[in-house]
Amino acid sequence: MKRVYMDANATTPLVPEVLDAMRPYFIEHFGNASSIHQQGQHARAAVEQARESVAALVNCRPAEIVFTSGGTESDNMALFGLVGPGDHLITSSIEHHAVLHAAEKLRDRGAEVTFVPVSGEGAVDPQVVRRSIKPNTKLISIMMANNETGVIQPVSEIGRIAAEADIFFHTDAVQAAGKLTIDVQTLRCDLLSISGHKMHAPQGTGVLYVRRGTQLEPLFFGGSHERQRRAGTENLPGIVGLGKAAEIARAALTDGTIQKVAALRNRLEQGVLAQVEETGVNGGNSARVANTTNLYFDNLEGEALVIALDLKGLCTSGGSACASGAAEPSHVLSAMNLTPARARASLRFSLTKQTTEDDIDFALSIIPTAAARLRELAPVNAGTLG
Repeated sequence: MKRVYMDANATTPLVPEVLDAMRPYFIEHFGNASSIHQQGQHARAAVEQARESVAALVNCRPAEIVFTSGGTESDNMALFGLVGPGDHLITSSIEHHAVLHAAEKLRDRGAEVTFVPVSGEGAVDPQVVRRSIKPNTKLISIMMANNETGVIQPVSEIGRIAAEADIFFHTDAVQAAGKLTIDVQTLRCDLLSISGHKMHAPQGTGVLYVRRGTQLEPLFFGGSHERQRRAGTENLPGIVGLGKAAEIARAALTDGTIQKVAALRNRLEQGVLAQVEETGVNGGNSARVANTTNLYFDNLEGEALVIALDLKGLCTSGGSACASGAAEPSHVLSAMNLTPARARASLRFSLTKQTTEDDIDFALSIIPTAAARLRELAPVNAGTLG
């Protein structure tokens, strides 16, 4: 059976160049980057080369890059590293749970937290962020691009607001890295999170950019790794892979790859809207990352459609993979004021850089039939807007 993967926002496959870069560091060059012998120093050189590659992707100093185990750790390090009891944190209602749940835990520990709302198109209003600032505001954390809708947030303006108020600013760029040009100087952010497996690097790798002079309380205690910011022996093969993926991602921003992905996404989106009744795009009137569309299919259950498409060979998602199986509708779509029924009837299609025209043809050949079949089987009022 032909299988097509359209769930890149959950994870992406390693590209061959990344695997080839990693391969020697599993067996041949296996040294501990903290050791002073030749094996260790060879490993250290590889780590620092990867650090330079990631730094080039976001336009920062290599010394400002901290390698982590992924986006969740990077987000947690940013929030718990700066915010304490009595401090005020501003974040949004559509953040990834790595930020939302961290914020809730900080609130339990005595911090004050404001969750700013979003528009019906899924975007934060920078002026609402400005009005939420208090004398004790320590950190503003707003994602760069939403993982479910792909909607790009006005982080440059929010960074400017934070800088003017002398408040730390963090952005979760997990779904933006490799899809948007990122310049931490232009963003004026103090912290920025990246996850390797969203940009064709291995799972279990990530980055936190920490602007020079930003004092973070570490999450882990042990050795003096990562300039005493993240204890633990570096994941050598993973870091090498992440560095190579950063080089590939940087090239894709200027070689037409992103435009090609956007054209494929648009063709998929337009094809579904033309062939399937009672459909629409969540956040479709906002700027979005090139690979993502979130479509609603009224009068059916999205989870049932995900399963039906999977049985036909198409991998897609009902929302964030980290919330898979949750009984409640997507918190992102709920924050956009979708009814619970429409939120549950929504699917996310997120393309990889390897997606082809044939893949789009395949998807458009099965989605209309699957949706029609489920609507025939559904109770008369199931999945309506209510």
